Amino acid sequence: MSNTEFQFSGKQVLVTGGSQGIGLAIAQAFRWAGADVHITGTRKDRKSYKANLSSFDYTQIDLADATARKALPKEVGEIDILINNAGLSNSGGAEFEMEGFKHTLEVDLVAPADLAFGFYESLSRRKGAIINIGSAASFIAIRSIPGYTSSKAGLLGLTRALADKWARDDIRVNLVAPGYISTEVTSALQKRVGFTDNLKRILPMARWGEPEEVASTVLFLASDAASYVTGQSLIVDGGLMLR
Repeated sequence: MSNTEFQFSGKQVLVTGGSQGIGLAIAQAFRWAGADVHITGTRKDRKSYKANLSSFDYTQIDLADATARKALPKEVGEIDILINNAGLSNSGGAEFEMEGFKHTLEVDLVAPADLAFGFYESLSRRKGAIINIGSAASFIAIRSIPGYTSSKAGLLGLTRALADKWARDDIRVNLVAPGYISTEVTSALQKRVGFTDNLKRILPMARWGEPEEVASTVLFLASDAASYVTGQSLIVDGGLMLR
């Protein structure tokens, strides 16, 4: 994937959950475009992941831990761009119990808000940008995971509120909402008998999306090409919302 149209030389970028999947594709895209990229993950170190993460600074963090979140801005330092990508869903009915429901909201909604507040000063000084990674669930219900659906819908609201509040503080805030993207997280769905065939019948573009297709959208919103864009949501879903 080439990102020669976007230049981020000298920019400091933080991508939460940048160790795999969509987050890794985003981190790689920024790195290829010249940025210095800091990523977070839940494992002990960079070597614990399949991908080669040697070109990134790495912090292990449990984003459900409020104390750890508060310490992250000091550890990472000044940034120009915050990508709130890390997230989870508790399947198997766990989100119909309050413990599972609240844990999902803590990681998927409270943590992005906390990090946005924590990095506000540096983002304002550097005329920065926040890109929140939402989901098709920001707009439609996924009945099996109410916590995830609630948090992603809430993340859309948070994006709009912060964009409105911080526009005059030189911080742009937008959201990218992926649909069905081919990652390790969705591998079980891809292997489920008949799922992909049914997806192809439903989706106008009749295929799974790739993480790089989400990453290029994120780079656009973080770039000077989107300097007059804030409070918006871009859906990367192969036409899912048309159904």
